[in-house]
Amino acid sequence: MAQSNLPADNDKVGKKITRPLALQKAMVCFLKGVSYFSGDMEVFGKWMEKQFFLLQLLDWVLRGAAQVMFVNNPLSGLIIFGGLILQNYWWALNGFVGTLFATISALILQQNRGAIAAGLYGYNGILVGLLMAVFSNAGNWYWWLLLPNIFMSMMCPIVSSALASINSRWDLPVFTLPFNILVCLHMVATGHYNYHFPQVLIQPRSELPNITWAEIDVAKLFMSVPVGVGQVYGCDNPWTGGIFIISLFISSPITCAHAVLGSAVGMVSGLALAAPFGDIYFGLWGYNCVLACIAIGGMFYALTWQVHLLAITCAFFCAYLGSAIANIMSRFGLPACTWPFCLSALTFLLLTTGTNRIFKLPLAKVTYPEKNLIFFWKMKKLEKMEKAEKEKNEREQLQRAIKDEVILNEKEQLRLELEKIEEGREACKASEGKIDEMYVKDDAPWVEHNTTEEKEINDIDGSSDDYV
Repeated sequence: MAQSNLPADNDKVGKKITRPLALQKAMVCFLKGVSYFSGDMEVFGKWMEKQFFLLQLLDWVLRGAAQVMFVNNPLSGLIIFGGLILQNYWWALNGFVGTLFATISALILQQNRGAIAAGLYGYNGILVGLLMAVFSNAGNWYWWLLLPNIFMSMMCPIVSSALASINSRWDLPVFTLPFNILVCLHMVATGHYNYHFPQVLIQPRSELPNITWAEIDVAKLFMSVPVGVGQVYGCDNPWTGGIFIISLFISSPITCAHAVLGSAVGMVSGLALAAPFGDIYFGLWGYNCVLACIAIGGMFYALTWQVHLLAITCAFFCAYLGSAIANIMSRFGLPACTWPFCLSALTFLLLTTGTNRIFKLPLAKVTYPEKNLIFFWKMKKLEKMEKAEKEKNEREQLQRAIKDEVILNEKEQLRLELEKIEEGREACKASEGKIDEMYVKDDAPWVEHNTTEEKEINDIDGSSDDYV
């Protein structure tokens, strides 16, 4: 009976073994499928390299649209353009034109082809195009606005290249500094009272805002989180912000989480600093914090819990700085744009610390948070292996040194013993020589006596011979 149950038991064991293998294969297939449209869509990018130019250009434009949020993913860029269309057709058109001509300008200037393909010369262009339309007081479908839009967008690669030559000394990105410079330049050059390109009137606050905590709208307060994400592109529609959050999640869940967290931090900061509720509902306190939290939280630093806390701290600092810059810029009739994000993120990227848990990635190795984390783990593993190898070599060298020292000590002891033996021999020889000398001295009179006696005997014998 026991033997008859063995095949059944073997079948059960076989099933238990095959189930984990099947799950593992299914998981591998699932992750492989997800990798085709998540992250930076590397496989799609390699396939796109073999396609005709216009299709490649479309891919670069879509990636440029997503790079505003540090996402190198054409699918995310396509979804972002869908959100922009939902917000405003005219704004979406200006954003597309800005991205397209910024990318074309980079090609004309023969900038790095890999950076162009990653959309790094397009994201400032989309912001320039969008915000010029947002701040224009001429209304929608004012076609003449496309002229300064195209010109300023084509200036983006020039300003980016100039700033990169400075920031590269500290291995820092240029962020959205070209967009800030060019949009402020356009608004200062035209202003509110301009016949061709009038801008919206921005004035500093002149009276105490009416803040009644009992009248706060909790629903709008929570809705300000997606609105804050949308305001990165100048959009105040919560549905558009929700679409942007989905586009981030497709590429990188870590980026998506930090974007939502940054917007929430901005909302809390606005309440803490007694900002008008309308500004908080409108997402004006959130968008800079969104970008700052993403940049520090896993994009340019390898994500650890210390870096996560650092990202939250940077978001709070960015909100405080945003309020200060908005008050200053309003004196000149200008918006804060993304100056607070750029200044706060660059400040935190210049941070120096003694802990190895806060690791700033080399700019050439920055991709997306999940891949950055894998690079960090591999580097740590390599460092551990090198450290273990170094410790092993040091132990071997120490053992070798101890062994050599033991051998030297043995040789030294042997040499000392040989010297003692040699000294003993010399001492023995010296003592034997002294004894011989003493014997010679003692025997000398007796030898002389014997010789005289022998002479006398010989003389007697000679005389007796003569007598005979």
